[in-house]
Amino acid sequence: MDTPPPQAGQPYFEEGVAAGFPSPVMGEVNSLLDLNALCVRHPATTYYVRARGESMTGAGIDDGDILVVDRSLQASSGDIVIAAIDGEFTVKRLRHYKGMVQLVPENPAFTPRTLTLDEQSELFGVVTWIIKQAK
Repeated sequence: MDTPPPQAGQPYFEEGVAAGFPSPVMGEVNSLLDLNALCVRHPATTYYVRARGESMTGAGIDDGDILVVDRSLQASSGDIVIAAIDGEFTVKRLRHYKGMVQLVPENPAFTPRTLTLDEQSELFGVVTWIIKQAK
């Protein structure tokens, strides 16, 4: 007896669940949802990294969250990026401001960093998704 191959993904309810008042009926399973298929547009240039620290809490990134990072995307001002400065990795919001490049935290307890010409810095991708643990 042949058994069908396993399908990637988990049950997915397309109509969603109310975040305000309760919905009277939870709909039918519309399909299976594969998080890799949803979160990864460019598999060859995408990686996952765990966030550490509290400098990006205002952007919804908390200590321990998993970030989906795409190296193939061109970083624009306003994007959340992974950067290396003098060999140290960080996640910050990229800002182009008056001809300068800044890495800006999303927590007022931290200060923005303006990159200077003498610093060795490199962008290692744009954060495209944040995966959070609820419990």
